[in-house]
Amino acid sequence: MPRATEVDFLIMGAGVAGLRAAVELARHGEVLVVTKESLSESNTHYAQGGIAVATEGDEDVTLHLEDTIRAGDGLVYRPAAEVLVAEGPVRVAELIEWGARFDTEAGQLLRTREGAHSLARILHSGGDATGAEISRSLVEHARKQKRIRFAEWTMATNLVTEGDRVAGADLAIARAGNGDLQCSLQRVAARAVLIAAGGAGQVYSDTTNPAVATGDGIALAAQAGAELADMEFYQFHPTALSLPGAPRFLLSEALRGEGAYLRNHRGERFMERYHPLLELAPRDVVARAIAREGLGADGSAQPVYLDMRHVKGVDLHQRFPGISAFLVPYSLDLARDLIPVRPAAHYLMGGIRTDLDGRTSLPGLYAAGEAACTGVHGANRLASNSLLEGLVFGARAAQSMLASVLPLVATDDEPEQGIKPLSSYDEELVVIQIATLQRAMWAHAGLLRQESSLQEGFAAQASVETTLAFFGQQGKTSRHLAEAQSLCRVAKAILLSAHARKESRGAHFRNDFPARDDRNFQKHSVLGRDGKVNLEKW
Repeated sequence: MPRATEVDFLIMGAGVAGLRAAVELARHGEVLVVTKESLSESNTHYAQGGIAVATEGDEDVTLHLEDTIRAGDGLVYRPAAEVLVAEGPVRVAELIEWGARFDTEAGQLLRTREGAHSLARILHSGGDATGAEISRSLVEHARKQKRIRFAEWTMATNLVTEGDRVAGADLAIARAGNGDLQCSLQRVAARAVLIAAGGAGQVYSDTTNPAVATGDGIALAAQAGAELADMEFYQFHPTALSLPGAPRFLLSEALRGEGAYLRNHRGERFMERYHPLLELAPRDVVARAIAREGLGADGSAQPVYLDMRHVKGVDLHQRFPGISAFLVPYSLDLARDLIPVRPAAHYLMGGIRTDLDGRTSLPGLYAAGEAACTGVHGANRLASNSLLEGLVFGARAAQSMLASVLPLVATDDEPEQGIKPLSSYDEELVVIQIATLQRAMWAHAGLLRQESSLQEGFAAQASVETTLAFFGQQGKTSRHLAEAQSLCRVAKAILLSAHARKESRGAHFRNDFPARDDRNFQKHSVLGRDGKVNLEKW
């Protein structure tokens, strides 16, 4: 990366939100896009199912809005959802113009249906590789913009503030291939900073997210004093592959959209006991149903399966080539076998609190995509709304940044302190701490929660935080340590918010408060810089 210490706009993250914003900003200034690994390594790239968009006129826009609000379980901020469904068609058309290739038949876009959608409106590409296609087209289009520079294998370690204003960031360059941080930091000043660094699925031991999803942007914003919101709402995808030794590979909701059944260990379809939409019920309902069906009478774990053996008229290998190929080494076939599944952490509905234009509570700092919380997803994200959210609110954040450009603030060329690498022994201890935190969050702040488990989660998080602080006090760091610190901050925010919401709503379920509390309708959890959580209207 060049040693230039000033840019007009600094973007953290190269997924759909960050790249869409970069394209908008490049028309008016110099843009630097920072990404922790290569441009293709993001949650966007791994998104399988598709992108939900109303393409059938006003009626579909209205239905898309109603489906989004219904899925959000009384917490969707309606103005945000209205923006999403109204501007979505324009943004997707724009994406197609830039070269994104969605699946077609006889020249018409193919659409499928997923959980909690009232009709088929999900566009897909390559059957089950929609995110990869969107990422490819955006990267290619962004690379054509002469005023966009990319800093791959680069990690933001600190937001530079002047008073309450965010005026830049400290960046650490890593060694491509292993991600180890090098021995120097570079301070970059910017007129505005956008965090679009994705989610934090790695806070849990079971997740569909790639290894890069460690909540770095959310943690940096919180450390700088930005408000977070709705951090208790982590969506657990119902159907991740459940095999010993295999990764929690995502088995797209589009499988159920094409007719897949869920069966328990006795071979019974069970969703009729939980929701009238059966396998196409909202994700939080399906995930909890699988969790319950996966427990035997004695509390032992029992398998739950995805079954497509009955599906006719669909070439499953052609429709889902990526999933089919992944299953081959495990001797599994969608058309022939029962596929064992279990829930896994998938998508964070909460994040850095923003308005409809990406502004955070700190001047100069903006957020978009999974790292942000506009209230558009409420307590439970409607399937395939996330890629659309990145496009729509990435563009809106960029337009807001352009409308409120602040002057550059003179900063030191270098941060106060460089990087002291950890020893290999200390590095192993950090990795152990990450695994300890992940297991604790899965056990105590996962799909099912209650007071006693949350208290155990607090204790585990505090212990890990204390251990990590020891390394920080020595001025040492590494990529693993920086990520562990991010995960620790995110875990604490989830625990605080989950403890404050004493009801069950959407993805947040408490065994000790199993019902919704009507007094909390449209009340979001807001975590301030004082570390306190308040439930308040948006």
